[in-house]
Amino acid sequence: MAVLTPRRFLTPLIHVLVWGLFGLTFLLFQPLTGRLTMPPQFWLKQGLMFCVWIATFYFTAKVSVPRFLFQGRTELFVLALVATTVAVLFFSKFLESALNLPELMDKAFRAAAGRPRLGRNGPRIDTMGLLTTMFVLGISTSTTVVQKWQKDAQIRQMLEQQRVSSELSVLKAQINPHFFFNTLNNIYALTLLDGEQARTAIHRLSRMMRYVLYDTAGGFTLLSQEIAFVQDYITLMQLRLDDRVTVTFERPEPVRDVPVAPMLLLPFLENAFKHGVAATQSSSIYIALRQPAPDVVELEVRNTRLTLPSTDLSGSNGIGLANTRRRLDLLYPGQFNLLVDDHTATNEFRVHLTLHVA
Repeated sequence: MAVLTPRRFLTPLIHVLVWGLFGLTFLLFQPLTGRLTMPPQFWLKQGLMFCVWIATFYFTAKVSVPRFLFQGRTELFVLALVATTVAVLFFSKFLESALNLPELMDKAFRAAAGRPRLGRNGPRIDTMGLLTTMFVLGISTSTTVVQKWQKDAQIRQMLEQQRVSSELSVLKAQINPHFFFNTLNNIYALTLLDGEQARTAIHRLSRMMRYVLYDTAGGFTLLSQEIAFVQDYITLMQLRLDDRVTVTFERPEPVRDVPVAPMLLLPFLENAFKHGVAATQSSSIYIALRQPAPDVVELEVRNTRLTLPSTDLSGSNGIGLANTRRRLDLLYPGQFNLLVDDHTATNEFRVHLTLHVA
């Protein structure tokens, strides 16, 4: 059985309340005096006009505005408003004539004031009916346009969320196989040198794969888990380094857990291991993760700029950095600051990322 929620009845209830207020304000209004008694025909006309104005409201909201205004046919929309106004006024005049309302109203005023009302001879314009009809048409058009704008905004937001989600999925799918392919190449090379270290590396890689496949399934992970992943990656890369390369890793102690996007920092590390390691030249890689505030994460990566061709230890093909910039724009718009200095005073390549994760 369907569950009925208050939201389902909210809009009809608002309509009922507004029309009730409208009826009390405009339709039941009469020039009151102490002895004036309105004829029953007056109330019959008021009730019928009330129904006509309700029909006018919904006709404009459901027909005129969607079919003409929203379709860009403004001239037809204006013509429809004028025709609707004229039709309502003619119907009001017809009711007055059919119910003999002018004569009955004169009798009521004569009985109440002892004299007839002035200005009853000849054609006249129902000013109150005209203003009320214009008011109903204006409110109907305005509310329909606003509702359409809100609905379009919700649709645009939903489509944007779907687009961002799809794009993030594609970007993450590009990063994950890319990383594991490179790591497997490293382990394959390691099996030729040290079987025990290769087994250790396989165990560490399996732990990293478990993290990526299961712990990050929700789209975000805890900072402590991401730091452990970074630690495993650095340790895995160090297995193939010799004494000519110095790797320094600093991490916050203690870690104040906050949700972060998984594997967002990995491409910066891959880039350092790609360009900061040479086969015949000493070099250094400095990686620091800091947490100056619970909702702020900082990453600083520095690696030596080599004069000789670098050793592509990470096997990176350049996809990671471009994807990381795009992921930052999608996940943390306006909440990050990325500084890249490709030639510091100490002959280093430096990346500094400040990320507000709240």
